[in-house]
Amino acid sequence: MEIRNLGGSGLRVSAVGLGCNNFGQRTDLETARKVIHKAIDLGVTLFDTADIYAGRGGSETVLGEVLGARRKDIVLATKYAKPMSDDGSRQGASRRYIMAAVEDSLRRLKTDYIDLYQQHDCDPLTPIEETLRALDDLVRHGKVRYVGNSNFPAWRVAEAELVGRGAGTVRFVSCQDEYSLLARGIENDLLPAAQHFNLGLLPFFPLASGLLTGKYRRGAAAPEDTRFAKMPALRERYVTPRNEDLADKLKSYAEARGHTLLELAFSWLAARPQVASVIAGATRVEQIEANVKAVAWRLTAEEMTEVDALTRPA
Repeated sequence: MEIRNLGGSGLRVSAVGLGCNNFGQRTDLETARKVIHKAIDLGVTLFDTADIYAGRGGSETVLGEVLGARRKDIVLATKYAKPMSDDGSRQGASRRYIMAAVEDSLRRLKTDYIDLYQQHDCDPLTPIEETLRALDDLVRHGKVRYVGNSNFPAWRVAEAELVGRGAGTVRFVSCQDEYSLLARGIENDLLPAAQHFNLGLLPFFPLASGLLTGKYRRGAAAPEDTRFAKMPALRERYVTPRNEDLADKLKSYAEARGHTLLELAFSWLAARPQVASVIAGATRVEQIEANVKAVAWRLTAEEMTEVDALTRPA
């Protein structure tokens, strides 16, 4: 497994990360245990979760139950800011909320520290300086090692960087955003911002919620055990004529070179600027094995140009 620096920081992460949103909802405890231990055995070090995953706290709780002594072998990333209650009282990025949210995550994860604590969304009600000063205190107290953001527009990324410099606080080292061969919108402004400020990019939904796995057949019903079958809203979002056309072209391109569509999706992302780790979930041991294997294809500059020609938006 290739290990990379996360942006300009000294934090080192595996080129393939494990997204943990399935734990506590789509997988039972024993299945999650098998996937987690297999991932570590295969060299995966970045485990990405969030307080909101699996019914608010379920994913963190599973990780806390399973990791045990292997906690020290991984980079544990979680998130805060999205609603943890229905009344709006437990969300956002204020000092008051962050100090409570981190304690809740530490308790569920059964750990003394979080390697990467990420703001899951912007908080329009809280000045970014207040957020950064609170995060700075968490780093100084040893409860958090590094901080990152997720789902920030480029101008918010720039604002956070410049405010952090001026205030002398900790600054974000990473951004986590949707990025795949079928979703390249961040290349317009967010990716250039990440490059300019040297933030590590952690793409989520690298397989477009499964459309880039090659397991779906055009015009056929989704298999019963798949995400599209269980979450029709995701199917409606990703299964469009444009995306199906692109997926067919990309599958043919990969197979003509002795590879799978999944391998192309992972390897293309791993070769993109600022990408530190490609985060994908797994509900079975076989899936994490396939994900780890997928980044072995080292695309040439010519191949990258050819894939760009197929997928780059007009």
